[in-house]
Amino acid sequence: MSNLIVYQSLWATEQRIPGAPERSFEARFDEVKAAGFDGMSVDLGALPLEQAREVIPQFARTGLRGLVTAFPRSIEDIRPAIRFAKEIGAPFLIVVGSVMPVTIAGMIPVIRAWLAIAEAENMPLHFETHRHCITNDLFITLQLLDAIPEMELSADLSHYAVDRELYLPLSAQLKSQFNRVIERSASFQGRVASGQQIQLPLNFPQSAKWLKLFTDWWTDGFRQWRGRKPASEDLVFLCELGPREYAITDAEERELSDRWAETRQLRQIALDCWAASA
Repeated sequence: MSNLIVYQSLWATEQRIPGAPERSFEARFDEVKAAGFDGMSVDLGALPLEQAREVIPQFARTGLRGLVTAFPRSIEDIRPAIRFAKEIGAPFLIVVGSVMPVTIAGMIPVIRAWLAIAEAENMPLHFETHRHCITNDLFITLQLLDAIPEMELSADLSHYAVDRELYLPLSAQLKSQFNRVIERSASFQGRVASGQQIQLPLNFPQSAKWLKLFTDWWTDGFRQWRGRKPASEDLVFLCELGPREYAITDAEERELSDRWAETRQLRQIALDCWAASA
């Protein structure tokens, strides 16, 4: 029977408080484990691979599962990320492809080359829907999905909410376009955005309509995933409420909401969406 496996992002445990040192990897892993998360995801855009390797013992010590997000800047750059992902037992590699041809014709061979390497290395790839990368915007990604039927996504829909400068209610056309992304998503990421801001505080009254949009997307996405995948497979949801500049701050650089409390809330929201999707 399938389960929802909820990860926290190591990058999202950063505080980035001016003048204050970051907590140790050990303390952050312990906090995430105690909060009931199943795993920790390492972001190679936030940590160079050499430094990321320092966290490997924390997975064995805490029993948290591993996951990796890579930002390959060349075709071959994906290999060391794949091998690191294998070292920490990641079920797949999330790719934010930092090779960015201007045309679809230029993008297709890049994606296919990464998929070929991943197949040879026996590591599935999920291409994250992310700005400033090969899946930079919704319309580009829809064309890639048409051209490469085997391409699967890791849906961080916050990026495309901003990309399309969404207004509510969504048009029928936009609903259909987002659904095409959702139906090709093999994993999901947790952040709530509006058409203007990439990361909204979850509990501000003005965020409520956007939170509903995202929970509806996740519930529907989980339901569609259940219909495509075997019951022996688990679905991954990655909580990724990032530090500043993603987190909104005041004039004194203090975050406007309690991001760690929201992260635990987001975990429960994902579990509720999973239950509803059944």
